[in-house]
Amino acid sequence: MKPRTFTQSMSWLHTWAGLLLGWALYAIFLTGSLAVFDKELGWWMQPEIERPAGDAAAAAAAQRWLQARHADAGSWNIELPGERAPLLGVTAGDPRRDGSTLIDPASGEPLEPRKTVGGNFFFRFHFTLHLPRNLGIWVVGLAGMAMLVALVSGIVIHKKIFKEFFTFRPAKGQRSWLDAHNASGVLLLPFHLMIAYTGLVIFFVIYMPAALDAFYGGDRDALLRDGAPPMQASEPARGPGQSAAPAPLLPLADFVRRGEAHYGPGMLAGLRVNHPGRADARVIVQPRLGSRIELTKGEALVFDGVSGQLLQTPVPTRTSLLSQRVLAGLHFAQFGGYPMRWLYFFCGLGGCAMIASGLVLYTVKLRKQAKAPRRWLELVERLNVASVAGLGLACVALLWANRLLPVELDRRGGWETVAFFGAWLLCFLHAAVRAPMPAWREQLAGAALLCLGLPLLDLATGGALDGQRLGVDLGALAIGLLLGWAAWRIPAAAAQPRPRPRCAGAIP
Repeated sequence: MKPRTFTQSMSWLHTWAGLLLGWALYAIFLTGSLAVFDKELGWWMQPEIERPAGDAAAAAAAQRWLQARHADAGSWNIELPGERAPLLGVTAGDPRRDGSTLIDPASGEPLEPRKTVGGNFFFRFHFTLHLPRNLGIWVVGLAGMAMLVALVSGIVIHKKIFKEFFTFRPAKGQRSWLDAHNASGVLLLPFHLMIAYTGLVIFFVIYMPAALDAFYGGDRDALLRDGAPPMQASEPARGPGQSAAPAPLLPLADFVRRGEAHYGPGMLAGLRVNHPGRADARVIVQPRLGSRIELTKGEALVFDGVSGQLLQTPVPTRTSLLSQRVLAGLHFAQFGGYPMRWLYFFCGLGGCAMIASGLVLYTVKLRKQAKAPRRWLELVERLNVASVAGLGLACVALLWANRLLPVELDRRGGWETVAFFGAWLLCFLHAAVRAPMPAWREQLAGAALLCLGLPLLDLATGGALDGQRLGVDLGALAIGLLLGWAAWRIPAAAAQPRPRPRCAGAIP
């Protein structure tokens, strides 16, 4: 037996790194692409909520509501509405412990929209696969490493990589799948490398804890304090049991305007007021992620709530932590507004096409081998159907469940999750009992019908139509047409004569 050449070894590595974790990678890429518009999807899934007034008016409404009901609270928290999420949330005390109340900025009355997992379901699934958090992060990290291995080995085995990018031969069986895989891989290669690497950087402390353990004894907060030193103390010194004298709090709308003058219009995430109604009141203005590529989580402007004096400004992040925050910001795409979000969305769909075409290419090549293990081939083909077409159907089934489940249903968000996994399980069962080609056609057609029907469902069950909801409806319509075209093309593609096998690197 001749020893393998370096290129052959890379081809083998590319095949198995892509295949064994390709199904997980496809789920990560598809839900990550949807998570680009997680807040818009969450808005669509709560049609009772309408677009509120601007941040200043919302802050004034929140102040009136809190002053009337929680004037003696030790702290207030206000979640301001934004371009992508219209929610005005208020909390007196700890928001994690006490929960948030949604109020209508116009009337000042509490809102009770339907309970839902929202678009955040896709975001969490993207980095945990709905597993326990730490386990999910490790599985997704392993898949990210496998993707980097597949990308690098794919570059090595394709010596004419750019020439192959401009080559596509439709209706040629294996050759067509290889051309599609090459084109989608080469066109978006910089994006694929960036998104895989930055995804690993986000959880660098979890994946590479040795330095944290060696220098900080495992104390992550100490590491972050060194990377972004705390600002000067903002609370005045008081003796035990002492409290400051009563004093009127300035209008919070003024602090919103000053915060927007620093961060930009619409770039404020919320306000926190410590000791409201006291002489030592502090108003902390928190920016929204998206004011720049670096993730701004944790920084804020601090004002004296009585005099309005600016007490603290953000301290520049040290280079080590800045590098990690910039790389994480590249992954999250919180900068650049909607043009950047659409770019990431289409690039993510391109990644889905690359992974799906690679998975299909493996089965097409294996089917042509006389000694191919038939049971293994059938298993991979059925997993391909349910993991690719079935997952898309399950995602849109979640949106249908959001509108069809009774609004008053107890633990409603949990039932939406059940609908998602129930639909996906049915897709696995369907793929197990049907031949691969009919299963592909039927599941793609089912997903297409659900997408095409989503705008009609929105009109029948939704509230006032706005730009965000219309965008979701039009996006579903476009995806439905694409899936319908794919389902229609499957019989024609299956009827093509089999071409003679040619030597080519296996790219799953």
